[in-house]
Amino acid sequence: MSIFEYNGSALVAMVGKNCFAIASDRRLGVQLQTIATDFRRIYKIHDKLYIGLSGLATDAQTLYQRLVFRHKLYQLREERDMKPETFASLVSALLYEKRFGPYFVQPVIAGLGDDNKPFICTMDSIGAKELAKDFVVAGTASESLYGACESMYKSDMEPEELFETISQALLASVDRDCLSGWGGHVLFV
Repeated sequence: MSIFEYNGSALVAMVGKNCFAIASDRRLGVQLQTIATDFRRIYKIHDKLYIGLSGLATDAQTLYQRLVFRHKLYQLREERDMKPETFASLVSALLYEKRFGPYFVQPVIAGLGDDNKPFICTMDSIGAKELAKDFVVAGTASESLYGACESMYKSDMEPEELFETISQALLASVDRDCLSGWGGHVLFV
């Protein structure tokens, strides 16, 4: 079993018409044993920017603390919030600097940029970005999430339809993965 699968996870971000949604499962496990059913994988950076961290839970929490610290320094220096593209570059650089002893996480970044243009991306544990215009997935349920999202996604969805689509895709996918589940959290902006 890979260290990325140790705690199990399912993360997905999807783009709508001037909005985005990010969703995750709620299960925290140690291999096949469930430890908690209310674990949070999606973290708020500011009102229009969220990051989801799948992978090893301890590394995810450590990385989140470092990202909050870096964002606060940026706010003090620039007197504004970070754009999603800038934040993705920060996360990528932070992961790449630890490439020889990496954080065992797969980040999913979702935010609204200039003119409320949605931005989503994911990356691997050493910071290689994968940008998308429709949806991104990460975690142990990523294979089934790809299939569910590809079959359910439509471009320019309104917020209500986006919420329903991402919820159904997440629930259908975690049913096919024994390392994730116990419902989900969905946030949309």
